[in-house]
Amino acid sequence: MKKILVAVLILIFSVSLFGCAKEKKDQPATPQPNEAADKQTVSDLVNDFGKKLQMVSLLAPEETVKQSMQENYEKFVSPDLLAKWQSDPANAPGRVGSSPWPDRIAVSSVLKLSDSSYEVKGEVIEITSTEVGSDKAAARRPITCTVKKLAQGWRIDAVKLGDYISNEVIYKNAQYGFTFTLTDTWQGYTIVNEKWEGLGIGSEEIVATGPEISIRHPQWTKDNPRQDIPIMIFTLAQWQDLQQEKFHIGAAPMGPSELGRNDKFVFALPARYNYAFPTGYEEVDKILAGKPLKPME
Repeated sequence: MKKILVAVLILIFSVSLFGCAKEKKDQPATPQPNEAADKQTVSDLVNDFGKKLQMVSLLAPEETVKQSMQENYEKFVSPDLLAKWQSDPANAPGRVGSSPWPDRIAVSSVLKLSDSSYEVKGEVIEITSTEVGSDKAAARRPITCTVKKLAQGWRIDAVKLGDYISNEVIYKNAQYGFTFTLTDTWQGYTIVNEKWEGLGIGSEEIVATGPEISIRHPQWTKDNPRQDIPIMIFTLAQWQDLQQEKFHIGAAPMGPSELGRNDKFVFALPARYNYAFPTGYEEVDKILAGKPLKPME
């Protein structure tokens, strides 16, 4: 009798375990986030956003900037971030000049913060007409994006822009005592030595001369010339005479503009140096805007 009772209990226990196991097996598994797919989606989002940066000119009138951000950024950033940038364009990413311009964001890493948040790091790649169609950059700027999953889907919710990465090439002239800072696209530049001539007022007589150094872009060719960076060198006395109109240079109604000076020389940019607007003149304008000439002590 005891053996029969034990057998029955074992049978009941086995059936119970089978039922529990079957019930557990029949329950649907809790879906796990597909991290690889999310990372790809987030990376693509930042890449696509980077292609829109050149479409938003931050120097346009305020209402134009707001509208442009709405049209180009709405699908990529959160409503709160979009509103923040529209109210403060100076601290928003976008285009700040004709050249160089932001071409893309090169993503370097995607870090998962949570199931609904990622941190994406990379660089904003800026180019000029020289770099179009290549993988080169005229300028690079670090960028960090926080991407969150919102009601609208994945959206960039915060952006931090770093300082521009230095791509400097420095020309050093020990003879006259100055340095001139260029961007890395000028690596391999050449120097062309010429001279300026000063004519007497009301005459064609040459009454003063001096050296003129032109920094020439490495891609300059005779068939496809590019904009040079000409630097005229005056003694302090010559510069004073020029300011007092004791002689003039060229036919332009204005004279050279000072780039800098040391205790012996004044360095100046010729008037209308880029009058023909050759290839690369915008890049030279940007270089000059950064006050690249520094006198050596």
